[in-house]
Amino acid sequence: MKELTNTDYIHLLIAEGEHQKQDFKFEISDARKIARTISAFANTDGGRLLIGVKDNGKIAGVRSEEEIYMIEAAAQMYCSPQVDYSSYTYRVEGKQVLLVQIESKKSKPIYAKNEEGKLLAYVRIKDENILATPVHLRIWQQDKSSNGELITFTEREQLLLKLLEAEIPLSLNKYCRKAGISRRAAEHLLAKFIRFDIVEMVFKDHKFLFKLK
Repeated sequence: MKELTNTDYIHLLIAEGEHQKQDFKFEISDARKIARTISAFANTDGGRLLIGVKDNGKIAGVRSEEEIYMIEAAAQMYCSPQVDYSSYTYRVEGKQVLLVQIESKKSKPIYAKNEEGKLLAYVRIKDENILATPVHLRIWQQDKSSNGELITFTEREQLLLKLLEAEIPLSLNKYCRKAGISRRAAEHLLAKFIRFDIVEMVFKDHKFLFKLK
């Protein structure tokens, strides 16, 4: 069997295109933007950045060593808590391509600091970094505090199931309105149902909706 060269390996990755676990970056000019991608990968299924690769898959190469330092700044200065990563350099077509691997974190969320210094968490949906919703944050919060938790089916839980059966999928606003409960209570209950694998979130028309599994 022929052994893969660096060129073969990078071209195989590029052929996959951008997806949930892979992102191309032509260049890095803003560590904060990279921190969003790191946050999204760490909060979802992990992933890799191919730096020095254009959106169309053409290899442009890493332009300067400063881009490598920006990755470090993104992971350590602009992510909270800091994110460990692995990086590898490949010589392809006479140009340097940097591969950065980010693993999914067990303890979530990983936040990214924006231009105003505000900490925001992201998730990866297909090839996009999407701002995590309060429901995501509650799921992660409940995961940390979970200790043999049970779910009880009161009238509130039964009403949620009925609404989910009637509305496919169900929006958070519609659930709050029809159930007559606060957003905080709705987010808490939806998060619990998602964690118990009863409900799943779907991303449609750039918003998160909920449906029975």
